Amino acid sequence: MEITARLTADAVITTIKDNKQVVNFTAAINQSYRAKGSTELTKITTYVKCSYWINTTVAQWLTKGALVELQGMIGVQAWKGRDGQPKATLTFHVNHIHIHERGKAAQSEEDNAQDADTQGNPEPTDDLPF
Repeated sequence: MEITARLTADAVITTIKDNKQVVNFTAAINQSYRAKGSTELTKITTYVKCSYWINTTVAQWLTKGALVELQGMIGVQAWKGRDGQPKATLTFHVNHIHIHERGKAAQSEEDNAQDADTQGNPEPTDDLPF
């Protein structure tokens, strides 16, 4: 299964038993349509809980607002709540991530780093002989 979505918050690395780590994040899938015979556009947002087990270093790039393409499969978790009632949730188990657009936090950090770099040396020096 493949989805393209925006992240709703920065990814979080969680350590579980046996010191295994997982990257957890939530993605929002935005869709829109016009009902038959209507000119009004209806927008729907579906939120998907995601987990990525392969490499935790990717978490630094999974920031709020990032546009990502995710491939994986749907998994279900079922349990009994404190009230004794059965509960369940779906999780998208991601096995491939492609970042199409970085989140705003990562972009602003890069812009700040570039600004600081140009303040100390406003003009690049050329060592080229031509």
